[in-house]
Amino acid sequence: MFNLITGNQSNVKNDMLSGVTVALALVPEAVAFAFVAGVEPMVGLYAAFMMGLLTSIFGGRPGMISGATGATAVVMVSLVAENGVQYLFAAVILAGLLQILAGIFKLGKFIRMVPHPVMLGFVNGLAIVIMLAQFGQFMVKNTAGEFEWMSGQMLYIMLGLIALTMAICHFLPKLTTAVPAGLVAIITVTLLVVGLDLDARSVIDYVRDMLPAEKAADASLEGSLPSFAIPMVPFNLETLKIILPYSLVIAAIGLIESLLTLSLIDEITDTRGRGNKECVGQGIANTVNGFFGGMGGCAMIGQSMININNGGRGRLSGITAALVLLGFILFAADFIEMIPLAALVGIMFMVVLGTFEWSSFRIIRKVPMSDAIIIVLVSSVTVVFDLAIAVIVGVIVSALVFAWKHAQHIHAETSIDENGYKVYELRGPLFFGSVSHFKEIFDPVNDPEHVVIEFQRSRISDHSGIEALDSLAEKYLAQNKKLHIRHLSPECRQLLKRAGDICEVNVMEDPKYHVVSDQLG
Repeated sequence: MFNLITGNQSNVKNDMLSGVTVALALVPEAVAFAFVAGVEPMVGLYAAFMMGLLTSIFGGRPGMISGATGATAVVMVSLVAENGVQYLFAAVILAGLLQILAGIFKLGKFIRMVPHPVMLGFVNGLAIVIMLAQFGQFMVKNTAGEFEWMSGQMLYIMLGLIALTMAICHFLPKLTTAVPAGLVAIITVTLLVVGLDLDARSVIDYVRDMLPAEKAADASLEGSLPSFAIPMVPFNLETLKIILPYSLVIAAIGLIESLLTLSLIDEITDTRGRGNKECVGQGIANTVNGFFGGMGGCAMIGQSMININNGGRGRLSGITAALVLLGFILFAADFIEMIPLAALVGIMFMVVLGTFEWSSFRIIRKVPMSDAIIIVLVSSVTVVFDLAIAVIVGVIVSALVFAWKHAQHIHAETSIDENGYKVYELRGPLFFGSVSHFKEIFDPVNDPEHVVIEFQRSRISDHSGIEALDSLAEKYLAQNKKLHIRHLSPECRQLLKRAGDICEVNVMEDPKYHVVSDQLG
């Protein structure tokens, strides 16, 4: 019902137009998260520019958008409050270096081991978080300086403009995909508000509401180029003790959210990003942030979905978004300040509709009870606490369930087919824990000339399984016997060195799944 994806092919026009749309959507998010972290709005905008630009250039997932995020901002609050913004910059640099090390030591591959129920819970939980975050745009500051809900004409105009934005985003792609529907919606709603002089809250109104009264009148999103500066903190063990705990959490949360977003985009676009390279890209971006006055961040699922929905597939989309955002800050602050919040809220609501896995309602009664519980658990923890805790809880529960269900080792049912071939029909996953028993199943010396290994009811989960299959193929070849391997995924066939040429390919029946491997990381 809410399939908003406009296509899977990357081209320059789509990337650039989608990048402009993303740049507009980045502004209120960057400002909001800067206030969450307790820093000036420009620190958030600089972070959005640098994270978006550098991860698009050096990261491992074309089309994914990074910037200042709430997941990392909430970690920074106490550090800024207790020690000041310079310690935040130092912590972001250290977090970036830790992320680079994670990429160098190829830790990004382990995101492939996050179970599908955890991914469903992550996606649904983040969709709910994005939706709840938009309700903050319905709050206004009264004369007493307190926030209250919109009411009366202002509320009706807000709701009407949101509905118009969502209608344009939904129906325009059915007529044409020449331009991103989100960009058309923002321009249309902005011109309507300006032309009819409607009482609608704009981006600058939101910024002024968030600032103290003495600063609100002079509020502006106009700025200059970020400049290099070494954080003004003592370079000693005491400083390291202060920033290290925050850096570890920022690095971990940033990588978890980035790599899960990478996996989500992989699934949507039927392509594969490189997790280890993304770790390095995120680390470079955060390190540069600390030296140029940004608050750092990670991948943003909302803006990434906007980009994908509008046809942005290549690195150029993220680069364009970052450069356009910088252009707004330097030359066109007045334009972004006048954009109605309703247009951006409407676009984010469409992101929620497109991100939430509505099929989970349909399958919840069909999947095993353990999977259903994990989906609900991860979604709930994401909303109540944060993403990192939710994913860790989900992975732990899934691991316990897996250990319980797969306490028995891998096994095979053997038979002789109509051609006289001996068929080993494997049952259970082939991974590091089942490799030794896998090797004991086969008898290369006494088996007939032709042997079939059937993976239709099994799958290879990691590189240990690949090596075990390669080793088995070598044993059969040494006996001058023909081994036939059926129903492997394309990635498995790609990784096999000795057994790759003896895999039988069936495009219609062969499964597609990812393998935990450094070679594809």
